[in-house]
Amino acid sequence: MPTPVEQQVPVDDFQPPWWLRNRHLQSMLASVALRRGPIVRRAQPLLAAQHELLLDCGDEVRLQCWRSSGSPGGPPVVVLHGWEGSAESLYVLSLSQQLYERGFDVFRLNLRDHGETHHLNAGLFHSCRLAEVCGALRAVQRLTGQPLRLVGFSLGGNFLLRAAAQARSARLDLQSVVAVSPVLDPHETLRALEEGFTGYARYFARKWWRSLSKKEAVWPHQYDLRELRGINNLRRLTDELIRRYTEFETLDEYLLGYSITGERLATLETTSLVITSLDDPIIPAQDLRHLARPAWLRVAVTSRGGHCGFLDRLTGPTWAERRIVAELTATPARPATAGTGTEELT
Repeated sequence: MPTPVEQQVPVDDFQPPWWLRNRHLQSMLASVALRRGPIVRRAQPLLAAQHELLLDCGDEVRLQCWRSSGSPGGPPVVVLHGWEGSAESLYVLSLSQQLYERGFDVFRLNLRDHGETHHLNAGLFHSCRLAEVCGALRAVQRLTGQPLRLVGFSLGGNFLLRAAAQARSARLDLQSVVAVSPVLDPHETLRALEEGFTGYARYFARKWWRSLSKKEAVWPHQYDLRELRGINNLRRLTDELIRRYTEFETLDEYLLGYSITGERLATLETTSLVITSLDDPIIPAQDLRHLARPAWLRVAVTSRGGHCGFLDRLTGPTWAERRIVAELTATPARPATAGTGTEELT
């Protein structure tokens, strides 16, 4: 029996080999250490060409970015990782190397407190810090003088879609946006982490505490997390941190602040593509029904692929990476008419 989403959204025929069809395997392999060696070796040209940028994002905020220019005057593309990932995440390195090989000017951006950047800004990272991401994109624009292409994964995809939706007011000149497995409704993502496979909640709690400990170490007079140290429940920890260290009074207010469902994307005026899967264990597919569908937005849905996985082999580019490269190298398409955005078989 098809699900409500399958009844409304075309499902493409991406079929990994039988041994790669498990959604948890797909999700975990996206970042598993056994793939790091081959990916880092392939990415050596990208890494050899990189240099660090500390971007002035306004309001005395600095974000770190690694720039690798594939060819003089190449089209600029900003690649943004997911929550507790970084510019060194495997999926970021793998895609960035492919873009670098094709002459793109590649900017791998780190969100606040991601990578080794906890010392740059006193305030704690949270997912509603959109203004500084827009500031970072404006800084890249000033460097390149060209419209930007954006690619984000998971929370990074969520950030970049929100940035594109307010591109006019944020003074952003964007060519296109691709978001892979973006967070849609944070309430539902948190619920999926709580009620699903327990390994995900433990994984994110462990990585988050590692990051929080670094923040506390470099800003000891601003953070004392001893009272929270034993909390590994993501909902409770999020609630405590946002009430103590942000402007949000409730968890619900905070989660709503970075949701992209409802009318949040209705103002999109940039060619945008969402790539996601029905079997994503972290981003419930039913939330796709609650996205605004401006003519600029396309949604490519696969039946399998997990969360940011889309592997049809253990080595080499993933299906999603190949799709992104094709999207960014194609002549950009403009919607013919305003109205409901299309969904597509891919």
